[in-house]
Amino acid sequence: MGLTNEQLVGELPGLLRYAQLLTRDAQAAEDLVQETVVRALERAGQFRGAASVGTWLHRIMFTRFVDETRRHRPDPVDEEALVQAVEADWRDDAYTVTAEVVLERAERREELLDALLRLPVPYRAAVVLHDVEGLTVAAVAEVQEVSLPAAKQRLRRGREMLVSALAGGAERRAALAGVPLNCWDARSRIDDYLSGELGVPERLRLEQPL
Repeated sequence: MGLTNEQLVGELPGLLRYAQLLTRDAQAAEDLVQETVVRALERAGQFRGAASVGTWLHRIMFTRFVDETRRHRPDPVDEEALVQAVEADWRDDAYTVTAEVVLERAERREELLDALLRLPVPYRAAVVLHDVEGLTVAAVAEVQEVSLPAAKQRLRRGREMLVSALAGGAERRAALAGVPLNCWDARSRIDDYLSGELGVPERLRLEQPL
């Protein structure tokens, strides 16, 4: 079973949206989509339907984007150190963010895009694929060619980094601006909160330490 033109065309809007959120550059996004389409057409005979067409195309795009990012980055960033630093912050009860500030900034497209671009590529892609494109965690794992637990971890850490990036300089003002998020029990449930999987009573209780 090969890839049909109709299948490819049907996925183009989602691919362009994904590329725009990865690059935040209209021309770069279009170039990335074009390169993905070329690669997909070259490998059309290899598509066997083990994954959905969308997942398969997103995997090609993700691999291409990661390769290009690494190739053009003059000074590689220690992404693992960045991830570990954010993880340590989120486990530190002294670390605070103001939920009101984070939610307000998340509603502004420019602020959200700026925050997304601060995330290392694998984590940014995981958040975009799951929270924007609506892919399951299993599909995210397929796209990034990692295990299911690894995909879950990337999504959780990506969300933590996104919240921290949105908070910006607000952390130190949290005590004056409102009730700070300083409870690890609350922060550890941020995935469920952002996914809308919590009931109203749970959301209200969680928002108290937020």
